[in-house]
Amino acid sequence: MANKYLELRINRDFGDILSVYFDFLKQNIKTFTNVFLRYNGIFIIGLLITSYLLVSGFAGLIAADGLYGNGSGTVSEDEYLVYLFSGLGIFFVIFLIVAALNFSISSAYLVKYDETKGNLFDKREVWNLFKDRLGSILLFIVILVPIYLVFMIVVLITAFIPLAGLFIQYVLQFFLAAWIGVSFFCMLSENKSVMDAFGEGWSLVINNFWKSIGVNFILGLLNGLLFFIIMVIPGVIIGVYTFHVVENQVNVTGSVISMVIYTLALCLVLVASVYAQCLSQFVNGILYYALHEKTYNVNTRSKIEEIGKPSL
Repeated sequence: MANKYLELRINRDFGDILSVYFDFLKQNIKTFTNVFLRYNGIFIIGLLITSYLLVSGFAGLIAADGLYGNGSGTVSEDEYLVYLFSGLGIFFVIFLIVAALNFSISSAYLVKYDETKGNLFDKREVWNLFKDRLGSILLFIVILVPIYLVFMIVVLITAFIPLAGLFIQYVLQFFLAAWIGVSFFCMLSENKSVMDAFGEGWSLVINNFWKSIGVNFILGLLNGLLFFIIMVIPGVIIGVYTFHVVENQVNVTGSVISMVIYTLALCLVLVASVYAQCLSQFVNGILYYALHEKTYNVNTRSKIEEIGKPSL
């Protein structure tokens, strides 16, 4: 198998960053998907259970309201509220764990890709890097809490500014995504302390403010479009089936087929959302390497130093 490699440590302009991102996905989508499934298997099962509880809760409450013509009071809303809130509770816990895990796994994958100059490394190295930096990763996540609280306060304040407030919110949103993503890569790639990584990430993003925001906006938009395209076919199928359910007053809670279809559909949406999150972190990884090389010229100086050295 050929060891394909895209040079990441290059000072790229806006368009080149977008181009290399999609080239990277084409070369690594299959390999990374295997890594994703390998380390998310148990959580996918958890999301499947969550989906069942949420579907059961929603469908049961609808049935209790009499949409299917059986709202005589024989269906207990309390039972389905338990399903619903249990599903929401489990989803919240799984979401936090999965978000942290996949933010780290996708970042570690790109770091190993850069270190080994390709994707033929042992995939256990991704997990090992995650384990080695677990303490820093947890501290990084804890520090994100006050950062997001400040962000929400600023968003609330800017909401009172007509027109310009919306623009400011989007700028802050994409700046925050770039700062957090680039800082995380600083921590993993350079083995910096958490606070040093935040400081380095801030410096890199501030000095390349509009490029960082633009990359996150455009690629965030394109990733969202990709997610939409992936979900079109199952979305149409579910839409047609839902029309059949409503038209024929099918009692979802009493139909095994309906429960299976809606449970699998919701689970697919949740898993696809998690996967899309991984792709968004690749965006900031490629951005990090471009900004780091522009600032420090590490790779360029290394190549210059190689010139004139006798070959073995």
